[in-house]
Amino acid sequence: MGEYRYTLKKFLKDWALIIGMIVGASLYLGYRAVPALHPAGPVLERIAKTVQPMLLFAMLFLSFVKIEPHQMRPHRWMGWLLLFQALLFVGLALLLVFFPDLPLRYGIEAAMLCIICPTATACAVVTGKLGGNMAGVVTYTVLINLLVAVLVPLMVPLIHPMEGLSFGEAFTKILAKVFPLLILPALLAWLVRYLLPGLHAWLLKYTDLSFYIWSVSLTLAILMSTRAIVQNGAGPGVLWEIGIASLLTCILQFWLGRFIGRRYGCPISAGQALGQKNTVFGIWMGYTFMTPVISVAGGFYSIWHNVYNTWQMYRKRKADEARQR
Repeated sequence: MGEYRYTLKKFLKDWALIIGMIVGASLYLGYRAVPALHPAGPVLERIAKTVQPMLLFAMLFLSFVKIEPHQMRPHRWMGWLLLFQALLFVGLALLLVFFPDLPLRYGIEAAMLCIICPTATACAVVTGKLGGNMAGVVTYTVLINLLVAVLVPLMVPLIHPMEGLSFGEAFTKILAKVFPLLILPALLAWLVRYLLPGLHAWLLKYTDLSFYIWSVSLTLAILMSTRAIVQNGAGPGVLWEIGIASLLTCILQFWLGRFIGRRYGCPISAGQALGQKNTVFGIWMGYTFMTPVISVAGGFYSIWHNVYNTWQMYRKRKADEARQR
């Protein structure tokens, strides 16, 4: 019986990402296929939107428990990644300002969203599993969120004018979305570290729980992404355009992040920091500041980067098993 539990636990741990993706998509498609469940849709949506931030908070809190404040300091590779995201986002925005009738406009706007979308709060968990520097990724997550809070209110109104929404209001709106899920877990973890050392030592025994919490959060993220794609009223041509744009930006960012990171001895951390995105935030950002159809890019990107993460973790697991033989 013990051996069976160990095998099941290992299987779930090894394939948590792909299981979460399949379950998330299946849950929404199953709900959609059963009309009797549709009246419960608004309630289920509220539950998902309430539970997911709580899971992300718990997951990030457990990640911060392992990180000492002095470990969070800027590195050179972060400057290059920030420069890439800022310049490409601004460049694409200006391209649409000067050539508003440019072909493939949906794809260009989708690429903009995927480029400027900040690093996922779950990135530290995956980076740790892959053997990267969690503290570096968390530091970059803070920096890119601050950059997003400035650049999006500055550039997006040039493409999609927002009546009654000033730069200050948009800036505050983004920070209000980011602060509870990024800064508060860090402050709480560090208060526990210095004021409650006994509790901190106990929590260190269970930091691996963050991976399982992330797996549940991933299921919800894929569920909401599937919903965004299925419910979108755009035609198949637009969806193809957005899907391909999100795929190309995903490939570019993982490749470029690892390329830059390799020069500074941290390809995993830099690759994940640039390639793994907070797609739930991206969907919200697209819907709030751009158009509902562009928000679908976040749903597609969620699929692409999680498929790549699954492959990376599979390779890492196989390499570890080969070394143990």
